[in-house]
Amino acid sequence: MTIKNVVFDFGGVLLDWNPRYFYRDIFKDDEKMEYFIKNIVTSTWNAQMDRGRTFEECMKELSELNPDYKNEINQYRSGWEKMLKGEIPEGMRVFNAVLDSGKFKMYGLTNWSAETFPYAYNKYTFLQKLEGIVVSGEEKMVKPEKGIYLTLLERYNLVPEETFFMDDNINNVEVALSRGMHAVQFTGTDENLEQIAKILEIKI
Repeated sequence: MTIKNVVFDFGGVLLDWNPRYFYRDIFKDDEKMEYFIKNIVTSTWNAQMDRGRTFEECMKELSELNPDYKNEINQYRSGWEKMLKGEIPEGMRVFNAVLDSGKFKMYGLTNWSAETFPYAYNKYTFLQKLEGIVVSGEEKMVKPEKGIYLTLLERYNLVPEETFFMDDNINNVEVALSRGMHAVQFTGTDENLEQIAKILEIKI
């Protein structure tokens, strides 16, 4: 079956988001910063906001559990824009090649807070070229939960076998495959871009 739709993950594929870009200046000590990111403001904690909880609520809870880090935790929201560094060149090569080919409808499926997504959408205007975007924070579900993939397919009437998905997280890729979609883990290597180009039959 011919692929007609291409679905992009955003963070780690098209946009470079990393709390280190902000907290490096706060801690001025990489070891302390790494401890804080790996043990306090963890990806599991951040996923609560991707699932629709407010920054305020999550920061308050975390500060009560870790009073020694209250000041650093409470800067998570105000420093968030600095965590979003910019476009990932390799991902943008794929995005522009897919767009320029004119062969596909393009969509987004992202784990992202509903509070901060409008900032990214307005700053990185290439996102506005997509036919539709499913944002986890608005749906109160995150990848790799199966429901969010079904939301994408149903909302935009996509046939899984006609849909190609790329994500930097292998767990998210595996669930897309289990839903009947074509899917590849995005790594940004030359081999990876060749693999994507071959599947989509385009030049990247």
